[in-house]
Amino acid sequence: MLGPQCCENPPVLNPVSGSGHVEEVGGLDAYVSGSPDSKLCILLISEVFGYEAPKLRALADKVAASGFYVVVPDYFYGDPYNPTNQDRPVLVWIKDHGCDKGFEDTKSVLEAINNKGITAIGAAGMCWGAKVVMELSKEELIQAAVLLHPTFVTVDDIKCGKAPIVILGAEIDHWTSPALVKQFEDVLASKPEVPSYVKIHPRVSHGWTVRYNLDESEAVKAAEEAHKEMLDWFVTYVK
Repeated sequence: MLGPQCCENPPVLNPVSGSGHVEEVGGLDAYVSGSPDSKLCILLISEVFGYEAPKLRALADKVAASGFYVVVPDYFYGDPYNPTNQDRPVLVWIKDHGCDKGFEDTKSVLEAINNKGITAIGAAGMCWGAKVVMELSKEELIQAAVLLHPTFVTVDDIKCGKAPIVILGAEIDHWTSPALVKQFEDVLASKPEVPSYVKIHPRVSHGWTVRYNLDESEAVKAAEEAHKEMLDWFVTYVK
């Protein structure tokens, strides 16, 4: 479930951040980065703060620099979670933006991506987005999955996943605890047919990969380490 830790240190949204641009993809506005001529696509599925988060877009640009066409859809239709709106706490907001709807929206996004001639797709999800990635994996709609500080993901989801998967958890996470991540790892160990890599990053909190403080060198280093693990997975399995 979502809780206060999912919403700590919110980003300052910026609709013009990043070196890419916004266009419509499968009926959704999306930030896109990288060469449209690439045959390899990475879908980045945001946390509750949405696709205008500058560090998320910077991550998209980093992935694009490795030769991928990167798509970051606006799953919330211009209505990301706003922690300053006390009349609409996250447990109210989420009723309008369930992960099930995100999964359905992704189908049209994938159709549009495939119509561009893309031959392989990987997907990474942070917090809210991780559940959507797992649904894509279950339906074999992607070639590789990466979950970063996931929320809503269950042991049963992991049991049913089909795509090669990385799970990056935080040592300090009240919603997907290290104990739960260990359960995920145990399930994956019993599924040798599905390549997997599971790691609990020490001394970091939920959200560390896209909500780090640029003035804290250790926080930046921890985020960059996770970014590299994600990118290495995509380079290996999205080809």
